[in-house]
Amino acid sequence: MKTWSEMRAFPLAIRLLLVNQLGVNIGFYLLIPYLATHLGQDLGMSAAVVGIVLGVRNLSQQGLFILGGSAADRLGARGVIIAGCALRTVGFALFALGDGLPVLLAASILSGLAGALFNPAVRAYLAAEAGDRKAEAFALFNIFATTGALVGPLIGSALLLVDFRASALTAAAIFALLTVAQAAVLPAREVPASKGSVLGDWREVLANRAFLAFSLAMVGMFTMENQLYLLLPDGARRATGWDGAAGIVFLVGTLANLTLQMRITRSLKERGSRARWVAVGLALMGVAFVPPMAVAGTSGTGGGGAGGAALALVPVLAGALLLYVGVMIAQPFVMELIPEFGRAELTGTYFGIFYVVSGIAAAVGNTVVGWAMDAGGHGGAAWLPWACCLAFGLLSAAGVGWLHRLRALPVRAVVVTA
Repeated sequence: MKTWSEMRAFPLAIRLLLVNQLGVNIGFYLLIPYLATHLGQDLGMSAAVVGIVLGVRNLSQQGLFILGGSAADRLGARGVIIAGCALRTVGFALFALGDGLPVLLAASILSGLAGALFNPAVRAYLAAEAGDRKAEAFALFNIFATTGALVGPLIGSALLLVDFRASALTAAAIFALLTVAQAAVLPAREVPASKGSVLGDWREVLANRAFLAFSLAMVGMFTMENQLYLLLPDGARRATGWDGAAGIVFLVGTLANLTLQMRITRSLKERGSRARWVAVGLALMGVAFVPPMAVAGTSGTGGGGAGGAALALVPVLAGALLLYVGVMIAQPFVMELIPEFGRAELTGTYFGIFYVVSGIAAAVGNTVVGWAMDAGGHGGAAWLPWACCLAFGLLSAAGVGWLHRLRALPVRAVVVTA
């Protein structure tokens, strides 16, 4: 109930962007998690070709965030958001209509480019519209994104009972509706005239060493967040012997997010610096991997019937809940800090470069976790990947704390009233 009252307190533009993010994540997650299975099993493609198609989509998104951010600054975030939704409509429709490799590669590039366009643009628009309530706006944004990430796979699983094309066409239809909604309702805002070149904007942001250091410190947040889709579901399946256990992890996290996010953000906003809460959130995300690590590799997982499976799942659920709470603490303040590192005219560029830097760093982190999963499985050290995530969390928290001590992070302006 508190979430809806908070949402209604914001202007129409922000409410639309929140619904937009819900639709974006529903459309994305009802399709992309099942794409590899479709390519490999339905179309008979080799693992190498499947990897190329998925890698092209990821690369075209992660590598081009900077273009989307610059476009939002120079052309206006509204137009870039609409263009991104329209491109993803075309890309997902191609997944449904084409079976050949050229068509699938085109679909991957278009869908990745779409994300590169609207992701930084949405956040830049949200930051501009929210004013001094950025933390609350991004907290709501996190709620809608998390809910979409839960609902999407459920819808996708049901649509797969028909076939993959039904999933792809449904996802395309969702993005088509979002495109129309943004064009019809999202207010246009005047874009200040740019004084320099795009390359000059990039040089200005990349010369901001405090911002780059902060982006690299966030490698822990992105790496640990990604374990909601890799390490924690794997741990739940191993603990219970049941493939559906991963869904319980997402359900618990989403319910916690819906009930706690706004309370946490409002409670912490006026109690100490944002850097402190980002560091606390990162540390808690790292500690979240301790309960599953304590029972990793224990024998007899899933034994003892339903009661034994439920008992075995408790440490994984405890870890997932702590991880979600850590994200709820840190993420709104991270998003609030990013635009304050530089000029307001470069908000989109800052978001774009932030996602490029942290995305590349997180890819390296995920590679480390994947290696630890393989090495731990073969070497009888099932605790190893969990320990790696704990280290990521503590190192990232220490990095943010160090930047705070150096006074390198933006400080919220305090208005003193007589």
